[in-house]
Amino acid sequence: MTDAGEAADSRLVRIMGREGVERLRAAKVVVLGLGGVGSSCAEALVRGGVGHLVLVDHDVVQPSNLNRQALAFMSTIGKKKAQVMAAMVRDINPQANAVPVEEFLLAENVGAFMEAWAADADYVVDAIDTISAKLALAEYACAHGTPLISSMGAANKLHPECLREADLFQTVNCSLCRIMRKEGRKRGIDHLRVIYSCEQPVPVEVREGATRRERTNLGTASYMPPIMGQMMAGAVLRELAGIEGPQSSPGGAR
Repeated sequence: MTDAGEAADSRLVRIMGREGVERLRAAKVVVLGLGGVGSSCAEALVRGGVGHLVLVDHDVVQPSNLNRQALAFMSTIGKKKAQVMAAMVRDINPQANAVPVEEFLLAENVGAFMEAWAADADYVVDAIDTISAKLALAEYACAHGTPLISSMGAANKLHPECLREADLFQTVNCSLCRIMRKEGRKRGIDHLRVIYSCEQPVPVEVREGATRRERTNLGTASYMPPIMGQMMAGAVLRELAGIEGPQSSPGGAR
């Protein structure tokens, strides 16, 4: 390990313990989607000591990604997101195993994909946008006991203090969560760990003449998806390292 790697490792050991850091180094995490949420999550995972990452996205970096995605720079526009993220991971930690997968996950290929890439995964991060694929992932995870955490909607939200980690069926004020709950019950999904915002969405007008597919009524703050991704990474890192929930002071707040 390089001197820089040892210095970073020592900081993790102080708060997670040597055994926790060794667990992270041996862990394999699959990150599905490398947009604003997924790219920041992947960055935090490798900085947090995860030794094996499968990075999945079929898209290329676009100018519109510059406001929120950890892999979006003028120098990466037009490049495959999976390849850019894998290069970032190796630049942060040359000892990390980063596998780029340029694939678009659809509901109908979730089973085959999971068997091919996530059968031995210690955790799967769902940072994709397609609702049907998110539901298929949750259904697969429930059936196979796969540890899964899923991002919900960050669009039209402004207040990061409203972000929460919760079970899907305990969420409020999120239209994506509402759809996922309704459809999830039909599929027998009885739990799903999510990061979501309990903030009421900011009302945004649809651009005149725009089609529904253009989604011109969706706006995104530069900080919301990255913070959501960091929270997802934190949840995964703590669980993989074997860290229990937060400890409160016996005397209460001071």
